[in-house]
Order: sequence, then C-alpha cells, then structure tokens
Amino acid sequence: MLGIIRRKLACGGSSASILGQSFQRIPVVSGPRSCTTARKKALLLRRGSKEVENLIHHTLPGGSVTSKPVREFVAFGKTRSPICVWSRLFSSDNGDMVDAVVPFMGESITDGTLAKFLKKPGDSVQVDEPIAQVETDKVTIDVASPEAGVIQKFVAKEGDTVEPGTKIAVISKSGEGAALATPSEKKSDKEASQPPPPEKETVAKEETKADILAIKQRPKTPSPPPKASATEPQLPPKERERRVPMTRLRKRVATRLKDSQNTFAMLTTFNEVDMTNLMKLRSDYKDAFLEKHGLKLGFMSGFVKAAVSGLQNQPIINAVIDGDDIIYRDYIDISIAVGTPKGLVVPVIRNADKMNFAEIEKEINTLARKANDGTISIDEMAGGSFTISNGGVYGSLLSTPIINPPQSAILGMHSIVTRPMVVGGNIVPRPMMYIALTYDHRLIDGREAVFFLRRIKDVVEDPRRLLLDI
Repeated sequence: MLGIIRRKLACGGSSASILGQSFQRIPVVSGPRSCTTARKKALLLRRGSKEVENLIHHTLPGGSVTSKPVREFVAFGKTRSPICVWSRLFSSDNGDMVDAVVPFMGESITDGTLAKFLKKPGDSVQVDEPIAQVETDKVTIDVASPEAGVIQKFVAKEGDTVEPGTKIAVISKSGEGAALATPSEKKSDKEASQPPPPEKETVAKEETKADILAIKQRPKTPSPPPKASATEPQLPPKERERRVPMTRLRKRVATRLKDSQNTFAMLTTFNEVDMTNLMKLRSDYKDAFLEKHGLKLGFMSGFVKAAVSGLQNQPIINAVIDGDDIIYRDYIDISIAVGTPKGLVVPVIRNADKMNFAEIEKEINTLARKANDGTISIDEMAGGSFTISNGGVYGSLLSTPIINPPQSAILGMHSIVTRPMVVGGNIVPRPMMYIALTYDHRLIDGREAVFFLRRIKDVVEDPRRLLLDI
C-alpha cells in the first residue's frame, strides 16, 4: 500500500485525496459495535495509549501504521464522538434550595406591591401553600410555595414593588438550610447578651460621673419663655397623627374616578320608586325561593332585570364613545359595585339579559363573596357595559354616583324610607326609594336618561310588566 501511495505522490496527487481513496477501497471488517469500540479506543490516544496500532489493524486490515494517518483518524474520532455530557441546573449546588417567585398576575398588570408575608423564616410549608400576598391595582394574588420544605429566608421586604418572576423567598426542601442558620443566630444572640468586660464598665462609669459633675457645676441660666405667635394656628401634635401608605387598589380607584371626572361631561337625573309591589313579591315568595334555589330573594335581581329592560329600550345608554365613533353593544353585561375592606371593586354579571331572577341572585352572591374574601379574579371584573351601585345598604338617602370608565352611565340605588304619598287622592304611607342616573352628556341626552329612569320605575313598581314584555 505504501508503494502505491509513493507512486501516486510522484504523479502529482495530494496525500489527502490518495488516503481518502485508499480508505474507500479498503473494506471495513468490523460492524457498528467494533466501530464504536474503535472510537472509544481512539480517545485514549491523549493519555498515551499504545493500542492505536491494534485499533488500525482491527479497523483497516492490511494497512501499515504511520503517524499521519493516526492523527487524522484520531481527529475524525473526536469530531464524530457520540459521547455527550448531560447537565441539570439547580438553585444551589446540591439541588436542595428552590426559589419562590411572583406568578403571572394578568395581561394588564405589570407589577404589584408585596403586601405581607403569611409565613416566617423557619416555618414549614407544603406544595402550593401561600407564603405571601402581592397587592395589585385590581386584585390580591397569593405567592405559593413551589415545593414542600422549610422557608430558609426572605429576599424581599414587605412594601417592595415586585414583578412577575421576582424571587421573594428561598425554600429548603430538606429543611437543612433553616436548621444550619439557627445555631449561628443563637450564637449571635448569646454574644449580644453577654455583659461587657469589667475594664470597660469601669471606664464607662468614670466618664458618666465626670459628665454629671460638669453638668452640676454649669451655671444655671433662666430659659426665656416661648413667644406665642398670634398669626400661626395651634396645630395638634404629630404624635396624634398616623401616616399609612395607600394600597395599590385604593390608588387605582382614586385615579380612575378622577380620570372619569376629567373626561366625562357628567350629569345626574333623579326619580323615585314605590317599592310596595316588589317588597310584596319578595315577601310572598321568599320561602319558596329559598327552598328551591338555596338563597334569599333580594331587591338587586329586580333592579338588574329592570336595568336590562331599560337598556333594551334605550340602547344609547349601553353605548360608549371611542374617538370620533360610537360603539353600540349588542350584549348587556351589568357591573355591580361592591365595597370591600380594601376598596371598591366592580364584578360583572355576563349576559344579564339571558338570566332569570334566580340566576342573577346566585351570580351576585358568588361575586360578592369572592370580592370580600379577596379571591375574585381580573377576568370577573373586566368589561361591563352598565353599572349599578347600591348605596342604600349603607343608609344613603341620595347621591350622585360617578361613571365607571369606559362606560357611559351608572344607576344609583338608595335606602328605602316610608314617606307619605298621595295615592288615589288619599295620603298613604309608602316605602319609597330615590334612584339616580349619572350619564355622559356628550353621548346621552336628557330625554334618553329620563326615559331610562322611567322604565326602571315602571318595572320595579309593577314587576308583571317583565312577564308581559310591556
């Protein structure tokens, strides 16, 4: 074979092409298993292995061993080596530590405030157990533990602004991290509680005595009485005041209400409703309603049905301005304003025009309970084409509600008060309620607003109109 190579070189052929042709003509004796073995043996060349000769003889029978073919073969084996190194990333070197991060909070929410921690360092937690709460502009979101273990430390503080993916805590799955941190803490506490050396105590006592003598020898000068200013008011002391930061929900509500006041040309019109027939309907069927549906029959479902009827008669109340266009909505989603300890939220009853009294009452109770518990989601508050606010549950007699953007109108309900009314020429006591409609006068004229309130009044005073559709 070497003689053939010499003759080829003498004729002008390159060594690489000649070697390639030679190797192509030489049959390979070993199968896939021997080829794999050959590659592994080729890798041993770096360590000074002398089995390359056997490798060449096994792979290329009849071939002679030279340094150049060996180097080329080893390079070939390195580039085509099937050996791969698999690695896995952990939060720590031993894979015991995991991070608790802020979850995704919604499409329109980019950050939140770390309101409070529900656990302490050293507490044990289970998988998906809440360890902290993040307060956003709309809802409060729980940060859950990704693994069961022990909280080693918190890397964020209450009041910090956090984003989705922000690490707030480190959790040890085995509990060793928290256990290792305990002795050092105890040691530092013991060192802090140890009394100072006697020499330092003596020096401190001498300095204190010298200061006391200097104060006694100092001449006493009478302090001038404070001058009372006649122009400055006497303000209460700062100790009687408390400064508490606003919650993100409260700031969001304040911003939206002010934007509504600055954007809309708001006007409010009023009317009064005789609640006699609706209260009689509730009194007659409340027991049967409770027995069949499992909840009490309230007044809100009657007003929701009346609002649906009014919006169907006056579609402009359900519309909204968008730039230079008017968007008419062919659906009716009623928002119900609910006051919670953290602020005002407005959950939405979807497709209220397709629901009966029982379905509306169930949906209102479910949304109100979620709002008070702080478990209501963003999707349950998004949208809405018209809002109803019931200030009567707090005893409000009359008010002018503010429009909930981007809607165009809001209905305000108030408390029921028995007043003398003229009925059939006679003065009789009647349970009366004032209702108010605040609307965007850029879109809605007074005629449509008054007709809408009149429809509310007619339906509430005579609920039979809903059955007859008149």
